[in-house]
Amino acid sequence: MTTTISLNGMRFYAYHGVFDDERKQGAWYVVHVHARVDCPKAMQSDNLEETLNYAAMAAVVSREMATPSQLIEHVGARIFEKLYQAFPVIRNLVVEIHKEHPPIPIECASSSFRIEG
Repeated sequence: MTTTISLNGMRFYAYHGVFDDERKQGAWYVVHVHARVDCPKAMQSDNLEETLNYAAMAAVVSREMATPSQLIEHVGARIFEKLYQAFPVIRNLVVEIHKEHPPIPIECASSSFRIEG
């Protein structure tokens, strides 16, 4: 049996970017996290201690999004590493970050970075 705990569409206003304007003005980012975990005990016991606490996961993501980086690749890798460090119950993890309306010369809904492992 495979079980996944996901946080979808977490929105942050953050100051990541290569250009000075991006780092000063900021932009909206959307983060999705999918963690594969083994939690058969929680499914039977209804006990939070036997699964992955997604409120605690969200706190990790929030802290990392608040720390400016030039690249969303860097932010994504930090989130990925911190989640694995904080929650040994995670067996596989996907972190995806979307930057809304990136500063490129054409209309673009978002640019994104995804890391999985």
